[in-house]
Amino acid sequence: MNDFMYHNPTKIEFGREKENNIGQYIKEANIESILLVYGSGSIKKNGLYEKIIASLKTNGISYEELDGVVSNPLLSRVNDGIKIIKEKKIQAVLGVGGGSVADSAKAIAAGAKYDGDVWDFFIHKAEITEALPVFTVMTLAATASEMNGNAVVMNDETKQKYAIASILINPVVSVVNPELMATVSREYLVYSAVDIIAHSIEVYFTATLHPNFNSRIVESIIKTVMETTEVLLENPNDYEARAEFAWIAIQALNGLTPAGTEGGSFPNHMIEHSLSALYNVAHGAGLSVVIPAWMKWYENQNPKQFKRFAKEIFNEEDSSKGIEKLEEWFAKIGAPVSLADVNIPRDGIVELAINANATASMWGIGEMYTVDAIVNILEKA
Repeated sequence: MNDFMYHNPTKIEFGREKENNIGQYIKEANIESILLVYGSGSIKKNGLYEKIIASLKTNGISYEELDGVVSNPLLSRVNDGIKIIKEKKIQAVLGVGGGSVADSAKAIAAGAKYDGDVWDFFIHKAEITEALPVFTVMTLAATASEMNGNAVVMNDETKQKYAIASILINPVVSVVNPELMATVSREYLVYSAVDIIAHSIEVYFTATLHPNFNSRIVESIIKTVMETTEVLLENPNDYEARAEFAWIAIQALNGLTPAGTEGGSFPNHMIEHSLSALYNVAHGAGLSVVIPAWMKWYENQNPKQFKRFAKEIFNEEDSSKGIEKLEEWFAKIGAPVSLADVNIPRDGIVELAINANATASMWGIGEMYTVDAIVNILEKA
């Protein structure tokens, strides 16, 4: 195991009715004004909005609003939020929704303390050196954005979907009430399960050093996600399964699983970002297409770990059988497993590969993931 530093500054408030205390949590951080960021308005239909506003008012927190955040969050909306904060001199950002809302809140928090274009952070032209405090109330479990410093945003003009990462944009407090997630559609429950698995296997398969303990954590996450997903597909109101699903989603990308590893990368996410950017594919749907194809392409690079995966997850001795079983499980729960399933034509592969290669170069894996290599991977989908 490598030397490492693990520090996660986010406080998780987990459980029923915790959203009613969000104003108190913000007040305890000596904040008097926030920008409330949310999505299409579902929080107004289900009563969550009224709870949030009541809690803010009870605790003397003034607020402005930014709605309309979409599932592949847009840079233009982030810039709208930054403008509001700078004009109104707002002290913090509160995201209420899923990962896209949380990511938008983080990008706004970073951009609000920067004199230049927030996109500079995404293209590595500038480094985040300060940010406004971020708080979240989550209505979807998938991205772990509630307990990490990562954010992904799409530039609507250039069709580039890039990421930022900084501990400075870790939420101060995140509220995770599994009951708020019970109305998530069957489709997005499935996509969330795939995203959690993707977060777990990226470093698991690509690291040059992956200690036994880390592998066991990953395997536990994957098995638990699969078990709870199947329970929730049968009974969306099963609180215990929903709670485990929500907590496991956080563990998959809060910095725990890669601690002590070496050499890991995120090629599945790198490729999927292009599917989302060019075809507006839901992130989890794109991942369920990319993952089996990438695994077939990469299997011989790390045969020992692929064999372990097949054995530990599916009790199969053959590594290729493990890939096959995972692809079958994706299909079983209703996730797409081919480009055709998400209406991407074969003649779109080269454009996708060029777009993805730009991301690969940004992430320092461009030499391995050339345009030709990515075309090869996508051809397997």
